[in-house]
Amino acid sequence: MTNLQTPKIGISSCLLGREVRYDAGHKHDRYLTDILGRHVRFVPVCPEIEVGMGVPREAVQLEGVPESPRMIGTQTGIDWTVRMTRYAKRRVRQKDIADLCGFILKSRSPSCGMKRVKLYAGSGSPQKKAGGLFARALMDRYPHLPIEEEDRLSNAGLRENFIVRVFAYNRLRQLYSRRFNRSETISFHTAHKYLLLAHSPKLYGEFGRLVAAIKKIPPAEFKDSYRALFMEALRFKATVKKNVNVLQHITGFLRDHLSAAERKNVADAIADYEKEAAPLVVPITLIRHFASIHNIAYIRDQIYLSPHPKELMLRNHV
Repeated sequence: MTNLQTPKIGISSCLLGREVRYDAGHKHDRYLTDILGRHVRFVPVCPEIEVGMGVPREAVQLEGVPESPRMIGTQTGIDWTVRMTRYAKRRVRQKDIADLCGFILKSRSPSCGMKRVKLYAGSGSPQKKAGGLFARALMDRYPHLPIEEEDRLSNAGLRENFIVRVFAYNRLRQLYSRRFNRSETISFHTAHKYLLLAHSPKLYGEFGRLVAAIKKIPPAEFKDSYRALFMEALRFKATVKKNVNVLQHITGFLRDHLSAAERKNVADAIADYEKEAAPLVVPITLIRHFASIHNIAYIRDQIYLSPHPKELMLRNHV
């Protein structure tokens, strides 16, 4: 897991502070540019600019039915649906998008909103919600790609889950960029075991069966199956209960290597976390310390202990 490339994340250009919105404004998100931006490379995309709309421009809205909404100018009634749909299908196939490890979209945008875009059935107030035309093409093309809207990332749990998935996707992409090697693939899975358990105990058992059959499955088929299961498992949030379960599993593995006092320190830290009297980073730091000083490679190398840069401080909240 060393020498990892910096993950690239697609992002709606207005979130970077670029004045590309219909009113020549922006929606600069400081967390994304000033904190997350230190650890990823952003690839800005503005579908409305790239499809040929100007700045400033007439606002557009979605009309019709959720399954096949149309993008219509709010003043002139100009129909952008065909142009935007063709552009989006072509754009998401381009190399800079295909190389991404995640995408952050502008919420409620007729082009970029994932689900909660106002949908009009004619004149009057919106009656339903739909997905933006570019967002729909992106999600259809890359069903396993971590994709989120910027306003949902203000929630600490959703933010951590998204960033965990981005860095996990990056590691998996780099594994798959090399010639398929069963031993290397098993090592990758071994390093991710506790991370997967923390997100989906239900799917954890399926990984065991899939990896056990690695010699019987054609490489391309195995990679597709593992990728789908890997990213599906990580969609589930790691709750306090699930984290405690993993921490106790790790403690059991460490038991024979630690003194009674060290075991008590770890147990107390886990108990404080379970009571929400301490953040997850406290027991994690202790475990990393003991795994390092006692040279316990299996625990020391678990991605669960460091799934993303510690500078993001995603595990520092109670």
